[in-house]
Amino acid sequence: MSHLAKIELEIKDLAALRAAVQNLGYEFRENQQTYAWYGSWVGDSPLPDGVLKEELGNCSHAIRVPGCSYEIGVVQKGPHYILLWDYWHAGGLSKVIGNNAGILKQAYALERIRREARLKHYKFREKVLPNKTVQIVLTA
Repeated sequence: MSHLAKIELEIKDLAALRAAVQNLGYEFRENQQTYAWYGSWVGDSPLPDGVLKEELGNCSHAIRVPGCSYEIGVVQKGPHYILLWDYWHAGGLSKVIGNNAGILKQAYALERIRREARLKHYKFREKVLPNKTVQIVLTA
């Protein structure tokens, strides 16, 4: 049974995504053209916005998460990328990357902030709070 979703995150910095994936202990598979998922869309959930049925399973790169049988597809859409994944529990991704891929989204956002801070020569401190959110303090 397929349950495909687009992770609501527009990727504009592929290097930041690659670093975030590695920081989480996942594997960024450069130029992998397909990603592992249920394998066919059976119409039991809506297609992600802007994605055609024929495009499912195809990608520009993929993300392999240890312990999961499904992968995340990194799909180029114009000048940016979107992330597609099959969240059906049998694939294992939901348990690892969080509800709506929150863990992956947070890691990407943190990496983007780190990179921008370095570019602008800001100093930054990170602190993980008890509720697992991350507080970042930037200073000039």
